[in-house]
Amino acid sequence: MTEVVESKQVENVISEQSLNTESVKVSNKRSRDDEEMQDSTEGGVKKTSFPQITVEDTEEEQIRKVTIPFNRIAPLKANWQQIYEPIVTHLKLQIRMNTKTRKVELKTSKSTKETSALQKAADFVHAFSLGFEDAVAILRLDDLYIDSFDVEDVKILKGDNLSRAIGRVAGKDGKTKFTIENVTKTRIVLADKRIHILGSYSNIRVAKDAICDLIIGSPPGKVYAKLRTVSSRIAERF
Repeated sequence: MTEVVESKQVENVISEQSLNTESVKVSNKRSRDDEEMQDSTEGGVKKTSFPQITVEDTEEEQIRKVTIPFNRIAPLKANWQQIYEPIVTHLKLQIRMNTKTRKVELKTSKSTKETSALQKAADFVHAFSLGFEDAVAILRLDDLYIDSFDVEDVKILKGDNLSRAIGRVAGKDGKTKFTIENVTKTRIVLADKRIHILGSYSNIRVAKDAICDLIIGSPPGKVYAKLRTVSSRIAERF
């Protein structure tokens, strides 16, 4: 019995010693972290600097393929020079049009420097395939996006009601669409019951709200007045 008691006492002593050593290690680690935090705060905020990533760092060549709809193949062939020139000269990418698969293929080259060049070119070609003839701004600006939605996503319409809703968005001779574009600084494409909007995030939201009001049935005059107030608020902010 005495031997069992002594062994238990020895085990308890060993466990206490191990706990003490672990607590000492933790306290030392915390003290080191605190010292490092003090050093960083005393000497000012030290920002970590990483070297800029270039396409040369990635050994493999990256490829993107953009599918072109049937109705946009003829405009693509007609405006091919305006499409490939900025992509080749400014972004230093390789581009070709595959008429069999109806795809525009983009590939990085040894002279490509920007890592986002391939994505910008793909967005530019995709915007042109949707119907935006002046989508070159995507290559020059960073905060441009494309939002697409159906008329039936706003309100379920069929037959003449659907055509009247699309007519309200377009307006007589496209007047309503041009007004929304000029006020919100966006570009709008009406492809049957599919609507595409190109612009910044805040401007797309304003244009989309105006288009949704027209689809629901609001009169154009009311939508124009709402656009004026919203545009004046945007002008005051910036």
